Order: sequence, then C-alpha cells, then structure tokens
Amino acid sequence: MTQKTLTDGAQAGALEAPPEDSSTKRWWILAVVALAQLMVVLDATIVNIALPSAQADLGFSDGNRQWIVTAYALAFASLLLLGGRIADLFGRKPAFLIGVVGFAAVSALGGAATNFEMLVTARALQGAFGALLAPAALSLLNTTFTDAKERAKAFSVYGAIAGAGGAVGLLLGGILTDALDWRWTLYVNVVIAVLAFAGGWLLLNNHRDAANSKLDVPGTILVAAGLFSLVYGFSNAETHDWNAPETWGFLIAGGVLLVAFTWWQTKAAHPLLPLRILLDRNRAASFLAVLISGAGMFGVFLFLTYYLQLNLGFSPTKTGVAFLPMVAALMVAAQAGTTLLVPRMGPKAVIPLGFGIAALGMAWLTGIGVGSSYASHVLPQLVVIGLGLGLVMPPAMQLATGGVAAEDAGVASATVNAMQQVGGSIGTALLNTLAASAATDYLAGRDPSSKLVQAQATIESYTTAFWWSAGFFAAGTLIAFLLYRRGIPEQDPDAAPVVHM
Repeated sequence: MTQKTLTDGAQAGALEAPPEDSSTKRWWILAVVALAQLMVVLDATIVNIALPSAQADLGFSDGNRQWIVTAYALAFASLLLLGGRIADLFGRKPAFLIGVVGFAAVSALGGAATNFEMLVTARALQGAFGALLAPAALSLLNTTFTDAKERAKAFSVYGAIAGAGGAVGLLLGGILTDALDWRWTLYVNVVIAVLAFAGGWLLLNNHRDAANSKLDVPGTILVAAGLFSLVYGFSNAETHDWNAPETWGFLIAGGVLLVAFTWWQTKAAHPLLPLRILLDRNRAASFLAVLISGAGMFGVFLFLTYYLQLNLGFSPTKTGVAFLPMVAALMVAAQAGTTLLVPRMGPKAVIPLGFGIAALGMAWLTGIGVGSSYASHVLPQLVVIGLGLGLVMPPAMQLATGGVAAEDAGVASATVNAMQQVGGSIGTALLNTLAASAATDYLAGRDPSSKLVQAQATIESYTTAFWWSAGFFAAGTLIAFLLYRRGIPEQDPDAAPVVHM
C-alpha cells in the first residue's frame, strides 16, 4: 500500500462520521448545535432592548450602559481563536458541554445581578464561554455532516440562525421584557442550555483530531490582545472622538499585534491559526463575506430598531415581530442558496448576487420619513434585505469551513465567528459615528427646539446609516465577485485541503 493511500485513508477516517451515527442522529445533532448557536447569537442583541429597564433597576449611568454590550463583545471576539483551538486539542464534546454549562451559569449570575459591576462581569464571562461554545458547535457541524447534500442543508439552517439570530434576539428580548422582567433576557439561557446540554451529552462523540499538537501560547496572547484592542478601539469611537487616543491608539495597537500574530504563525511549531486555512481563495473570500455581512447588518438591527420604537411608536415586542418577515426571507434564501444555487452555479455567481440584493434593499430603506408607515416603507425592504443576506451568510459559512482538515476544524470555525464579531464591532462604531454626524449637520442653521426639525434630524441619521450599510454590501458584491473562483467548489469531504491562489 502506498504512502498516499495510507494518508488518504487516515484523512478519510478523521473526517467520516462515526459508523454508529445514523442519518437521524446527525439531524438531532444539528438541532442541538443550532440551539447552542442560537443562544450565543441571541445574547449579542437580546439584552439591548432590556437595557433601559436594567438601567432603571440597577441605577447605572448612560455612559456605563454601553459596557453591558461591549463587555460581551470584547471577551467573545478576543478569545474565539483560543476557544476553537481548545476544541481541536482537547475534544469538541467537552468543549461544547463546558461552554454550555458555563454560559448558563454566568447568565444566571447576570440575571441575579444586584449592581452594575456584577452585571458587566457576568456579560464578560458570557463572552468567554461563548468563545469556547461557538467554534465547538460549528466544528461539530462541519465534522458530523460529510455528505455534500446533507452538509448543505445543515449549513442552511446554521447560517440562517447566525444571520437571523440578532433579529430573533430583539423579538425575544422585547417579549421577555414586556411580559416578565429584564432579568429574563439572561435567565432564558438557562432553559436553552439545559436542552442543549442534555442533547450534547447523549448524542455527541468526542474527537481530538489535534491531540498531538500543543497550544500556541505566544500566538494566543498576540491574537487575543490584538482582537481585544481592535474591538475596544472601535467601541471607544462610539463614546469618544475618532481623534481620541483611546480610539486610534487601540486601533493601531490592534493592527500591530495582529500583524505580529500573522508573522509568528509562520514560525510557530504548532500555530494557533495555521495559515493554510487562509490560503484557499474561496475560504478567504468567505471570511471577508462574513466580516462585511456583520458590519452591514447592524444598519438594519440597530437603527431600524430606533426608528420603529422612537418614530413609529412600536413597543419592544412589536419591534421584534416587525423583523420576523426578514427572518423568514433569510431562511428561505439560505435553503435555496446552500442546497440549490451554490452547488449548481458556484459561489462566484450566488454570493455577489446576494450582496447586490441586500445593497438594493438597504438603499430602498433610505426612503423612510417622519410620516412613513411600516407596511409600505419598511416591510418590503426588510424582505429584500433578508433574501440577500440569506444568499450570502450560510453559503459563506459553509465554504469557510469546507475542506478543512479535521484537526483545524475548530480554529477555522472560530475564525468565522471572529469575522462576524469584528465586522459587527466595526459596523456599530462607524455607523453610530456617521449617523451622529449626519444629525448634527442637519441641525446646523435650523431651530433645534422644533420637534419637527428634531424628528427630521433623526431620520437623516438613520438614512445615512442605511446608505453606508448599502455601501458595505455593494463593496461586498465587488470583493466577492473578484475573489471567488469560477465553477462549483469541490464537494469531496475526504480530500485534504488544497491551496488555490
């Protein structure tokens, strides 16, 4: 038997689902993984709607309010690659189960918070356990579904949750805050976690595909510090000026640290993020697609939430319900994109098309005004945006993790999550700053005491954010078209990763 045969056989054995895994069991695993992913994605937005209630209850200032959101984002983004590598080194099942239990425990701690410091600490710990849970969940999906058609269906579900989870978080946060109490936006994770843990304990098999490797400690420190500085710098841009040292200083430090991390990965014996993961052209394009999607989506969730509640007078629950048509459109497009279009047309046609549709929807949304109605000026646009994002995010996530060697599945999955998180941080900071500047510019030379002028200034801020989001998606159209390779991607799950430049 040749060495190549032995290698191919080993590779196939590493990636095949265990023999006892029936098709039914795989779909139950998908349900467990999707539930855990929903819990992580929900917490990026579910607390947002509850913030005013939490602030009134705990008595913290407006300046401190942003830290309830930022603490989660900072811990989650900076520890993702470490969490992904831990799953590869020590096993995906224990990483998944520990992540679920830890996330539930600190969520309960946050729900029981008696002061601001306790709530912020719980949110940061949520981000840390989420950084362990999210890549373990995605890599489990990647290694469980090896049949091309089944894998496409699984990723259509997972990608739809990743894309629509923010909107679902707004809905659930509104319902829980209105019906119960803001604390239930955190307690609800305990209920979800019980189901996810029970399913994971019964269904998952443990794999340690990188058990012979070691943890890259210098690389871990460099990338964690780099991602922390980057997200922190963009977060500071919301509360400080772009010229403030707290903003540009951390952004520069983050860039330098990430460059140093990249250099170190070429030297390390056991790199945290093997550069072979980034060298596949389709995979690199997919990482960028997820980054751009994360940045642009905040133009929908953040500013449209403001518009619906402050301008149209929607309650938190009604605001969440208003996003459901977008969620439905996204899920339909996700199924069509991953199972029908990409396998037949290839990503070079489908993903730029999705970005283009989303850009048109965002541009259409800029037509809102002070007296606009939801049915005519918001609903059709949301459906179009959902269809576009559904053709981008699930296929991009599938391609970003497809063809990765089993020992790299966790860290590749972590990179996908990191791209979405960093993109969201960049989008939030940029859009908030641009929107505030647009409102200020509109008020210049006008009577700021006039309610009509104030209302129109807020509309100017929203539409500016929507135009920039449309610009992000338009840039994604061009980048995706240029970077993705022509043709249909390889579907052989047993093949070793091939570098295409």
